[in-house]
Amino acid sequence: MSKRVDGTSPVAAVRLDRYVVDEELCSVITEDTLTISVEGVGTYTLMWTPTGGGACAMAYTPADGILGEAGVAEPLAMAVGFLFTEGIIETVADLRAVAFCPDDSKVVTAYLADTARPQARRRDVVMNSSCGVCGEGGRIEEVISGLPQAADGLVVDAATLHRLMAEMGTGQTVFAATGGAHAAAVFDASGRIVAIAEDLGRHNALDKVIGRCLLDGVDTSSCGVLLSSRLSLEMVTKAARARFQLVAAVSAPTSLAVEVAERRNITLCGFLRGDRCTVYSHRRRIGELGSWVN
Repeated sequence: MSKRVDGTSPVAAVRLDRYVVDEELCSVITEDTLTISVEGVGTYTLMWTPTGGGACAMAYTPADGILGEAGVAEPLAMAVGFLFTEGIIETVADLRAVAFCPDDSKVVTAYLADTARPQARRRDVVMNSSCGVCGEGGRIEEVISGLPQAADGLVVDAATLHRLMAEMGTGQTVFAATGGAHAAAVFDASGRIVAIAEDLGRHNALDKVIGRCLLDGVDTSSCGVLLSSRLSLEMVTKAARARFQLVAAVSAPTSLAVEVAERRNITLCGFLRGDRCTVYSHRRRIGELGSWVN
């Protein structure tokens, strides 16, 4: 079965619709592997969806930036975002380089500036598309306490959030084709989307946009992020590491997600769909609620 570079794969199927039976060629979301080999730490094999097209840059260094003329390669953004949200790097300055393996395009190698610095919480693992902060048990408090506090300054009204969510939806080409993709989009204080990504995994989509912002030099500490998923602990933890001031999603939060947002000065919005928006923490960043007591 041939795979398309836009993140979908054709599959022959039979569709039953009341009394009609049709054979058709369906599009399903592509699931593939991406292995990130981290010098001095180990390897991580992710299940992900490549959506970035064909030609792309082959490497990145903090000194030279993207090496090539084709723009940021999605696998490089995925790798850098993952390393950041895992706490293996704090900034791109912690990398000497990140590059495709010359013998295997499904392998990205990260070379660290200081191999003794990382305190990776997991090494040499295969991670499925739903992996996040799972199985942490008593380490949850340790994870939360190590997160940075979000800054202040971002204010956005609910109508702008709905507009941005609609714009993200327009950019979800893989979801439109398959119905099986999550999305994440970063927006700045002017209400402009600066990065968007899709993937079969909600964590991967968020890692991709964070990695893209890191490689493009976007300061996410003054931004917010939109998610097509529910707001779980691991999603808000990743957002907190990137210092987003606001996190909004189409679905519901969990109790730990609300706790993290409250403790780390993040405005958390759920059920951002239709005419609804439910604000769970630090409501002062929502224009209509600025005068409310938080």
